[in-house]
Amino acid sequence: MPNLSRLAPLAAWALVVVARPARPQGGAPQPADLLLVNTRIYTVDQSHPFVAAMAVRDGRVQFVGSTQEAMLLRGQSTRMLDLKGSTVIPGMIDAHAHLFGLGTFLHNIDLRDTRSYDEVVARVADRVKQAPAGRWIVGRAWDQNKWGNTRFPTHEALSRVSPNNPVLLTRVDGHAILVNAAAMRAAGVSAASKDPAGGRIERGAGGEPTGVFVDNAMGLVEKAVPPLSHDEMQSAALDAIAESNRWGLTALDDPGEPRDVLDVFEELAKAGKFNLRVYAMIADDSAAIEHYFQLGPQSGLYDNRLWIRSIKLYADGALGSRGAALLDPYNDDPKNVGLLKSTPEHLRDVSIRALRHGFQVATHAIGDRGNRVALDAYEAALETVPTVDHRFRIEHVQILDHADVPRFAKLGVIPSMQAVHQTSDMYWAPNRLGYARTLGAYAWRSLLNTGVVIPNGSDFPVERVNPLFSFHAAVARQDDDNWPPNGWFPEQRMTRQEALQSITIWPAYAAFQEQLIGSLSPGKLADFVILDRDIMTVPESDILGTHVVATYIGGRAVFERGR
Repeated sequence: MPNLSRLAPLAAWALVVVARPARPQGGAPQPADLLLVNTRIYTVDQSHPFVAAMAVRDGRVQFVGSTQEAMLLRGQSTRMLDLKGSTVIPGMIDAHAHLFGLGTFLHNIDLRDTRSYDEVVARVADRVKQAPAGRWIVGRAWDQNKWGNTRFPTHEALSRVSPNNPVLLTRVDGHAILVNAAAMRAAGVSAASKDPAGGRIERGAGGEPTGVFVDNAMGLVEKAVPPLSHDEMQSAALDAIAESNRWGLTALDDPGEPRDVLDVFEELAKAGKFNLRVYAMIADDSAAIEHYFQLGPQSGLYDNRLWIRSIKLYADGALGSRGAALLDPYNDDPKNVGLLKSTPEHLRDVSIRALRHGFQVATHAIGDRGNRVALDAYEAALETVPTVDHRFRIEHVQILDHADVPRFAKLGVIPSMQAVHQTSDMYWAPNRLGYARTLGAYAWRSLLNTGVVIPNGSDFPVERVNPLFSFHAAVARQDDDNWPPNGWFPEQRMTRQEALQSITIWPAYAAFQEQLIGSLSPGKLADFVILDRDIMTVPESDILGTHVVATYIGGRAVFERGR
């Protein structure tokens, strides 16, 4: 098994360039459909990394290079785009984002900016006033780490303002929920309810549930929430796609969607309404996995809009809810070592079956024990079914024991990380981990130095959709206010070139798409973004002031600012 190195995507780019020369040669070239001039284009293609013009024909990049050469491709029907010095980069790709989760989030209560439990309760009370009795109230993104009292809340205050409406509020990381008394009654949960494997019911002194359910225990209440109608599911997906385009996303990897959501994606893509390229991962459901195994890996469906060839598994929970599985106890909860959401045997067995059917596996792992368990499972699977270019992934990779850092390159496993998580977690992560373990947290440089690539993402709706937050975090390791000075553990920074690759060609590589997208190479699909600032040269403190002017997929605008 060859090491997965940063050179692998570069080799792929070179093949594209050799197959389709950047310069028109031999005879009269076909006129372009679209010409971009008076611009700065970062192609993420080593053969011509920075150019002044680009031509597009039939939805693909026809030429990149000088303005003088590009103008030779101008025809009577060519559309000219004079960008007046704006910057163009390849379409941004989020390597880990929950598209359908974003769609539902846009319709529910947004708790992201709440700074106290009282604020959460007040927002629920406002929604209850508008809802008929019995209707479920749903929200997301509370985070007790942002409150004065950072302990988990209890349901009493929430239950007082919503006696007749079940309420379910998902924590920001998606690994814990807070519910009221009406929701627990609807779900049949009581003091007699037992903690499921890989889950925890937070309890009071008498053993009664306090209203917080962690990881696999969430399902005890979630099963009682009425499902969305088919029309509501379609609406949620379309809203999420439009929101993604608004922030410059042309593609994303969507980890862990159930079959009914994948069916909706297919319906929309087949109807030509899917303005995004989605690498969808199958949720860990045995019936769904078997269904897709029978179909086999599917790539580039519906004009390169949908891929279904990967499976999402879970090793552990999240650090913020103390569900991330650690090798040693939590520094601020000495009796707790986190949760394994799946058994090591399950991770290994599904990985073996995936290899035999030609599918990729991506496993959520945040804690150092969770990452070790996932790596061990992959190693055992690859020993059973030796496979070239499997591109197995671990999602998040937030905390690593030093001994496990080189194992990614050794096994050919891709660490799919979300840089913006570091800037969200840095205020409290040392309290959870202690200083020594924090040295192995969000360790991009340590991993890059072993030769792997790091596809970047947001995990939205956990974080905001804008991929430039992860770009900024990768290069500055600072929050929106450029704190702390010089960055948090700055020795782990990426360079700007690496950060740009991490939101373009590296996610494409992680999804077997590097021959189609991820760079503006002649012959590739013409997915690109126009920005009003040059993110490669402006001061780090100015990166987050950048706006998307337009987003193009296949040479067609799917978002234009001001329209």
